[in-house]
Amino acid sequence: MMAVVIPLVGALTCFILWFGWMRRDRKVNIHRDEELELGLEGNNSEFTFFNFSQVLEATINFSVENKLGQGGFGPVYKGKLPDGLEIAIKRLASHSGQGFREFKNEVRLIAKLQHRNLVRLIGCCSQGEEKMLVYEYLPNKSLDFFIFDETRRTLLSWNQRLIIIEGTAQGLLYLHKHSRLRVIHRDVKASNILLDSEMNPKISDFGLAKMFSSNDSEGNTKRVVGTYGYMAPEYASEGLYSIKSDVFSFGVLILEILNGKRNSGFHQYKDFLNLLGYAWQLWSEGRWPELVDTSLVTESHPTLEMMRCINIALLCVQENAADRPTMSEVVAMLSSTSMVLPTPKHPAYFHVRVAKEEASTSAEPCSVYDMTISSPRGR
Repeated sequence: MMAVVIPLVGALTCFILWFGWMRRDRKVNIHRDEELELGLEGNNSEFTFFNFSQVLEATINFSVENKLGQGGFGPVYKGKLPDGLEIAIKRLASHSGQGFREFKNEVRLIAKLQHRNLVRLIGCCSQGEEKMLVYEYLPNKSLDFFIFDETRRTLLSWNQRLIIIEGTAQGLLYLHKHSRLRVIHRDVKASNILLDSEMNPKISDFGLAKMFSSNDSEGNTKRVVGTYGYMAPEYASEGLYSIKSDVFSFGVLILEILNGKRNSGFHQYKDFLNLLGYAWQLWSEGRWPELVDTSLVTESHPTLEMMRCINIALLCVQENAADRPTMSEVVAMLSSTSMVLPTPKHPAYFHVRVAKEEASTSAEPCSVYDMTISSPRGR
């Protein structure tokens, strides 16, 4: 009897070991397939391919309590990994305007980028129809959550706003010049600037970004995507994008941070068609202090620092891309109070109406980790 039992036990043990090895090998092969499909083979070990079951556990089955928001990409959830690390998960909705191309683009891009002013992509999940991006969780949400709210923007002092401006500039400089490949973001806006626990800015959402070799810096597309109010004129009208397109968007962002109102939809405020037109008129008439958010004016009198930021912003939003500075020049201007700044000409769109951003995006409340895609209409 023992002579029969021992071989059976041995065979069963071998089968269990073989089955476990096959399951592990299958998971490894799945991950290798994902790496090949996403172009991440040989990427750094800090990037993780999550199983769907791991994401379910982290979000408690995508519970309502863990939902952070809803955007064009789909719902966004807060989660926690077994080691206690908090994460933010963007789950691609099946009806989303974004598809696997944008998902793949963002994964390939941001997984290879490392900078303190860029949001960190921890990993992704691609299992059947499920496509998810797993980010570090940033507790202070996005810049638009603060800057466009009458009450919350009073929590941002001028020094904090300046740190956000300078940090965002450093992030864009890294993308344009210091990363391994030149990257044009194409959707720089307040909702894509996330804030960490110390209110430091981190650029997010690279689904629309374009990569170039170090020798190239511009491209052309028939598929114009982005957000109303932030698009450079040559991109909106001709599909021409370059590092100067991001510079334009950054200039709009500076003015919004200083003023506390959106460029898009600004025609609802006073008699001006947009924030650029308002800023230009006040600047040309020597009344620039009136542009500064009233909550900052009560904190302290408008300063030379604020005036320089307005000057830099107007240089960034020049109608002709050649007249705009590079991000290297922008960072130099922001870091030096002694540098003499060029005199800006009138900005693009200063005499036209810029459509409301909300009209071009999802009707749902904007997600902290939202990715917006929209098509321009005739202005």
